[in-house]
Amino acid sequence: MDGLTAVQARIGQIQARFMPPATTNASWASAASAAGLTGTSSATSTSTLSATGTGAEVVGAATKYLGVPYKWGGTDPATGLDCSGFTQRVYADLGISIPRTSSQQATAGRPVASLAEAQPGDLVFFDNSSSRAGIDHVGLYIGGGKMIAAPQEGDVVKVQDVGNPTLIRRVLPEGTSTAAVSAATGGGLAGVPYADLFTQAGARHGVSPALLAAVAKTESGFNSSAVSSAGATGLMQFMPATAKGLGVNAADPASSIDGAARYLSSLTKQFGSTELALAAYNAGPGTVQRYGGIPPYAETQSYVQKVTRAAEAYS
Repeated sequence: MDGLTAVQARIGQIQARFMPPATTNASWASAASAAGLTGTSSATSTSTLSATGTGAEVVGAATKYLGVPYKWGGTDPATGLDCSGFTQRVYADLGISIPRTSSQQATAGRPVASLAEAQPGDLVFFDNSSSRAGIDHVGLYIGGGKMIAAPQEGDVVKVQDVGNPTLIRRVLPEGTSTAAVSAATGGGLAGVPYADLFTQAGARHGVSPALLAAVAKTESGFNSSAVSSAGATGLMQFMPATAKGLGVNAADPASSIDGAARYLSSLTKQFGSTELALAAYNAGPGTVQRYGGIPPYAETQSYVQKVTRAAEAYS
């Protein structure tokens, strides 16, 4: 069992215990009929699958659009995306064609019976309008009870709690492989150690997976047993006090990567830029505050440049 499969299996076990099941396809069929929709079979003609990939790669493609403004009817990330424009764009990036609107997308692929059976990359649909029957919102499930979605006017594409979807659909074919999608996306994190963990943590906390991989490469060379002369440990090189404050087990790659994603997300919000967040990760937030920018330390300045270059290579 590979790392992603194990994570998905564990998520399913937890959700089966605590999360109520989503409405099944039979319930959606009634809503779809009331809305004048057809084509609710598991192999609808509205979906043309021209490439294959894994759920982790779908989530990785989705994270590129975090922060894009919501725009009703939007299909261009340069100007804004609505909920279905976002999901359509993500799958298009992977060479997979799905319909334009959320109600149409809800007939694509095949049904997933409940949230306990959902996997990263599945589409989650909602009927949020009391004035008319049918689906009117869609997000992309990333696991752990979270989704990435374009919520509403005045908001941006972001990670949210998935709540209770009305319907769940799986667009990816059974028995998918990574080859076609890796080629379509130009490689990205393909072949990078812990790629699945970078993708999942990045999606959870709104941080680029490429940036997380770049930090790991620069900090430890992807060595989860690394120990620095200053006492920093693990894949992401946490000092003991920082690890304790974040509740991170620095020796565990999954915990270390998740902690780094949370920390970088917090630092980016605090200082307003990725470069200053990286400087604070290296030299400490207090040092960046004291100098009002990247400190005049050769080590920190070099660190920011190395991580930025590596992140660009992984993007």
